[in-house]
Amino acid sequence: MPALEAMPAPNSVDPGRPLRRQKALVTGANSGIGEACALALGAAGADVVVNYVAHPEEAERVAKLIRDAGSKAIALRADVSKEDDVQAMFAAMLQEFGTIDILVNNAGLQQDAPFQEMTLPQWQKVIDVNLTGQFLCAREATREFLRRGVVPEISRAAGKIICMSSVHEVIPWGGHVNYASSKGGVMQLMKSMAQELAPKKIRVNSVAPGAIQTPINRGAWETPEALAKLLTLIPYGRIGEPDDIANTVVWLASDQADYLTGATIFVDGGMTLYPGFSTNG
Repeated sequence: MPALEAMPAPNSVDPGRPLRRQKALVTGANSGIGEACALALGAAGADVVVNYVAHPEEAERVAKLIRDAGSKAIALRADVSKEDDVQAMFAAMLQEFGTIDILVNNAGLQQDAPFQEMTLPQWQKVIDVNLTGQFLCAREATREFLRRGVVPEISRAAGKIICMSSVHEVIPWGGHVNYASSKGGVMQLMKSMAQELAPKKIRVNSVAPGAIQTPINRGAWETPEALAKLLTLIPYGRIGEPDDIANTVVWLASDQADYLTGATIFVDGGMTLYPGFSTNG
């Protein structure tokens, strides 16, 4: 019988700051889910790049909160749908922090319309940001992961990519075909990257939020009537909060999740359980 391959010892870390000495980049990190992820990664010990495309004052606010909590942070502007912007952002990060260990591909948007009225620019903008942006950022991160390789005292993986997907990678969504198509694409982008990169010790996973209380979907929760209607889709009986997603992201980035790659974790209060069928349809 062949000898079993020796397993590397888990990274010895402060349990309160499991990502200490790691370097993270969060796209779209100046509000909502991205902000929560950046703050949580910083609280877990990572130094963080807070990416933004607009409202630099909000990005700097998030970066300052991270610094005040004891980690390093800088705000960098880049439109993730533009290759030159992405490459310049990564170059600036590497100059400042030396490397990258964690990428959270969070930047995304919606431009909704009935299918027959959706314009090509509406379709293309959502695909460019939500899908192409994740490809461009993941490619740059992967290049650095491969260049540097595994540093055992930092992490058991050479790098971690966390794609922000949505329950709409599996739930069709009329009136939002560009958004749902982009998230279906994220699912296959993530799985294909994970399959190809796993032998290089690069882990790739997705988090798929359900209804989360953020500015992007304010109309779905800001009135009692809208919230009551929304809650009929959520078996757990509450709308999600950005920290629900951020806590999952921190765990995925840590060595506690070292054997997990190619997976989508749905953080949705049960929305993907199709609650309409709970009483036999």
